[in-house]
Amino acid sequence: MTAKILIAIPAFFVNTSFIFLTGLAGFIPLTTLADTNAQGDEITVVNDGDADLSPNLTLSPNLSVNPALNYLPDQAASEKDASSDDDLRQRIIDGYGMPNLDSGYTSTHESFYANRPDYVKRMIERSQKYLYHIVVEVEKRGMPSEIALLPMIESGYNPQAYSRSKASGIWQFIPSTGKNFGLKQNWWVDNRRDVTGATKAALDYLQKLHVMFGTWDLALAAYNAGEGTVQRAIDRNRKNGLPTDYASLALPPETRNYVPKLQAMKNIMTNPEHYGLYIQPIANKPYFTKVRAPEQIDSALAAKLAEISFEEFTSLNPEYNRPVITATGTVHEILLPVSAAETFKDNLANYDKPLVSWQTYHAKRGERAASIARKFGINLAQLKDVNDLPNRDKIAGARPLLVPSNGSTNTDTPINTDESINIQPEVANSDNDISGKPTTKVHIVKNKESIAAIAKQYGVSAKSLLAMNHLKNGRVKAGQKLVIEVQAQSHDQKAHLSKNELLRVAKNDGKANKTASNNKPDRSKKNGVPNKYYVVKRGDTLESISKKFDVGRNNLQRWNKISGSHIAPGLTLTVRKADDA
Repeated sequence: MTAKILIAIPAFFVNTSFIFLTGLAGFIPLTTLADTNAQGDEITVVNDGDADLSPNLTLSPNLSVNPALNYLPDQAASEKDASSDDDLRQRIIDGYGMPNLDSGYTSTHESFYANRPDYVKRMIERSQKYLYHIVVEVEKRGMPSEIALLPMIESGYNPQAYSRSKASGIWQFIPSTGKNFGLKQNWWVDNRRDVTGATKAALDYLQKLHVMFGTWDLALAAYNAGEGTVQRAIDRNRKNGLPTDYASLALPPETRNYVPKLQAMKNIMTNPEHYGLYIQPIANKPYFTKVRAPEQIDSALAAKLAEISFEEFTSLNPEYNRPVITATGTVHEILLPVSAAETFKDNLANYDKPLVSWQTYHAKRGERAASIARKFGINLAQLKDVNDLPNRDKIAGARPLLVPSNGSTNTDTPINTDESINIQPEVANSDNDISGKPTTKVHIVKNKESIAAIAKQYGVSAKSLLAMNHLKNGRVKAGQKLVIEVQAQSHDQKAHLSKNELLRVAKNDGKANKTASNNKPDRSKKNGVPNKYYVVKRGDTLESISKKFDVGRNNLQRWNKISGSHIAPGLTLTVRKADDA
């Protein structure tokens, strides 16, 4: 089943008293030919849109220096003793081991990439942080080097890519498969985003599939669709006396496109000029190295001690969900650019201040989040973002919270990393999906239906419903589509409702789900891509939203008919227009 991407990335903020971290939430699907993850979901990547590209996200053919070299020493050791002038792309080409696939699907995907040179440039630039490591690991196992290109079609080489089926990371592991291959997922970390750990798991899985099915194209099909889907297709063909190779199997559409898509990327990497593209040389040397870090340290401080930007640090250590890097042992490892490793060690050895600016606060059931925020001098929105609190004031159940350390607190006391914090009252399922998060639904107005009735059905106010849809009054007509942000309730919340309230919630949930399932997303007749919406939150500006979704501010104003710069919380903005995709 093909599903659209949803994005959930931890967001932390900066104030004058304490260091907080800033993240992004929300991705913009590219087209109906967008890349798919291991579950066939269409994935999108942070800072990837075709409109209003930031100059620092493109690679110019005139650049004589690879951006990755900014963090590489002159004498970085290579597994193959390659000189600094060697191109990793040529090393990949030399290691090809899969037969070329002749398919009509391939040319379709070649055209898709050829028509998006800026996207390809950004993807290649982003891959330079991770590609050398993956190529080395692929070579160690004797696997074809095409496997190193797989994250390009899985996630665009973005470790923060996340799908509605909860697939995450550059290899797009779903929670269950990630756990099967040892990728820890809890409140503190999601190791599906761990670049080295997820790479090992992905290669382990692919090797297992290759042993099961005997060819790499069938192994890749199983990576995309699942082992059972491919095996059943093989069994059907075998029963009917038909060939059982990849091209002969009746597979889901996204799986039939999966290997041709990799072939398209292989063709482009081999001969980019044929497609009107330019791929600058990729350094054939390590971009990062592992460095031992203290048991607990602020992420922002770690970046500061390494003398690199916070963005650079999180791109190499994207698995951490909180502003504090923690480990259950006395030490653990982080990834740093090769040239920053010694700097970090030296600065850490000479640093005599607390390494952590956070502490654990044990909130009581029913305690108000606003009161806790005031007590510790933190903005309420920041407190909720750091701790993944639902958008309500009272704490549903007793639980630990991360709060800034105040002057009277012993900041050398380790933060509580007990496993009990991993599953909180607000977390309702085994996949660590944070409940209580708002979801956006599309409602098609029925005959004689009123704004008040629709608002009541979804548990929102009529005023907010009007604001979400830019309506000046309550007049709506049958067939009109309304965008509604619904605040989900956790199992714990519902457990404390009265019997009558439970019946009301169940009734409304059933209505909302039935309505949502019967309503198709607003799609462009031209390409079938749905619009993307965002509900403005307190503190948002047009500039911050345009950066968050990698679109131009002028596009936001044009799509939403905004002439000035004022936007109010609760307002729903179109942040990706279907016919502009």
